[in-house]
Amino acid sequence: MKDNRHHPFRDSHQDREAASHIPDTPQTRAPSYALAFADDDFMCREELRPVRLQLELLKPEMLMNEAEVASTIVLFGGARIPEPAKKDTARTQTLADLSAFYEEARKFAQMMTERSLKTGGREDVIVTGGGPGVMEAGNRGAMDAGGRSIGLNIVLPHEQAPNPYVTPELCFNFHYFAIRKMHFLMRASAVCVFPGGFGTLDEMFEALTLIQTGRMAQVPFLLFGRAFWEKIINWDALSDAGTISADDLKLFRFVDTAEEAIAALDSWVGKGEKRGAIPGR
Repeated sequence: MKDNRHHPFRDSHQDREAASHIPDTPQTRAPSYALAFADDDFMCREELRPVRLQLELLKPEMLMNEAEVASTIVLFGGARIPEPAKKDTARTQTLADLSAFYEEARKFAQMMTERSLKTGGREDVIVTGGGPGVMEAGNRGAMDAGGRSIGLNIVLPHEQAPNPYVTPELCFNFHYFAIRKMHFLMRASAVCVFPGGFGTLDEMFEALTLIQTGRMAQVPFLLFGRAFWEKIINWDALSDAGTISADDLKLFRFVDTAEEAIAALDSWVGKGEKRGAIPGR
């Protein structure tokens, strides 16, 4: 990380190093003596949550600014969807069938990254959750094209590591889901949602809600796999019940292939506009 300090004061790196070589005494061993910013136990205290939230917002933002990432293409999707070559290991036949979307995600990310590279690789950088499944496919497609991609991983109770296709210097780890979701959308020029589970649904509906309520500008919003999405969500029932408006169904489009997705992005009307807040919400 670049250090852009422009002041004459001794920097914190120097003092942290100096503090590691101080005499060993009862006083220096006391937790109270540790430098506050270098004290892991102190930083994890309940009262420091506001500071930790701020740090998780700042670190990825600063590093992406330094990497000159201007805009992103967001890929959400299931961690359990296998690549086609491994579909025989899927726990259900449906997951095996959905493996086709691993390949579509990979192809779409490759095609979008090839476009991005023609403009210097700053715009429309692929960003995923950094894990396996569809996320891996997105990062893999970007690598296939010779470009970079972002992974926004999160610490989970079970072991999780970033997939090997994320650009290392753009691979981030989070404690707070909320801050992670902010980073997904802060630079988004399009959102693409592949079949997935609770996490994918959470990410999809939060993003749609932000656009619906005018809290976020409209961006192309693509749902890969019409049959999947229409099976698990009765979109028309929401409209018929009046819990959403008929116009809300125009916030997204269904696509099934990478080629359809790119055509939809290129023909999207209303990109960048903000909707007014919905009355009564």
